[in-house]
Amino acid sequence: MAKTKFDPYKKITDAIVAKLEEGVAPWRKPWSGGALGAPKNLRSKKPYQGINVWLLAMSGYDSPWWMTYKQAIDFGGNVRKGETGTKIIFWRQITKAVETDDEKDSSFWMLKVFTVFNSEQCELPEGRVPVVEVVDNGLTPIESAAAIVAAYTGPAYSEASNGAWYRPSTDTVNVPPLRRFEAAEEYYSTMFHEQAHSTGHKSRLDRLQGDAIFGSHAYSAEELVAEMTAAFLCGHAGIEDKTLDNSAAYLASWIKRLKKDPKLIIRAASQAQKAATLILKDLVVEEAEDVAEAA
Repeated sequence: MAKTKFDPYKKITDAIVAKLEEGVAPWRKPWSGGALGAPKNLRSKKPYQGINVWLLAMSGYDSPWWMTYKQAIDFGGNVRKGETGTKIIFWRQITKAVETDDEKDSSFWMLKVFTVFNSEQCELPEGRVPVVEVVDNGLTPIESAAAIVAAYTGPAYSEASNGAWYRPSTDTVNVPPLRRFEAAEEYYSTMFHEQAHSTGHKSRLDRLQGDAIFGSHAYSAEELVAEMTAAFLCGHAGIEDKTLDNSAAYLASWIKRLKKDPKLIIRAASQAQKAATLILKDLVVEEAEDVAEAA
């Protein structure tokens, strides 16, 4: 059997689509990135450019420092056993000399693929990696919104990745910590969005479709349900005025699909109401009990 030729374009596209399917969308990221911002090469200290910024930022590591396997060895360290590198690309101009005076040298660009590792994946001599300060925007929790988040205990929760996503296979919601966000309202809006996705788990409202790949009608519909649920919950918490613009921007990419199905908005609103009711269920009971005790 002939060996399949490695296609760097497809590899990169597949990696980005996989992240988008998890909810890590580049147009909806209201939190700070790694501790020093853009990913940088540890040897040159220069930031990566173009698509490499997205490829490395999607990895979820807090450290902005990256290196090749050889660079890690040259630094007197190594890459930890079992770690998987991240592929990035680099365009190199190749010049082909000609032997006659009648022709000019020709040149073309060649795509090169490199594998790099984050400093958190490596064991390096002390002092080799610059000390970084963890981003802390000093935000204060919003009591009404925090109560909603705390009351919904269905899925597992994680802050392990720099992305915001819900993974049905492990029933896990991941949202970066509050200190990483530009505004507390954005943190809770993002959390509500991912909590909304989790209500579609088969053990709850059984709404998620296994074939809902990025860009499909089913994916668009689920994103609409999650955004509307988040809007309901933001309204319940009294923070809706600070999040409407962000929600509108997030949905802009899906307007074309929504127009193809006029009934979609009605179905989504109904499903969003069920999702919001499920998330608020225990909190509403607590609030009712508090009112009864105060009467």
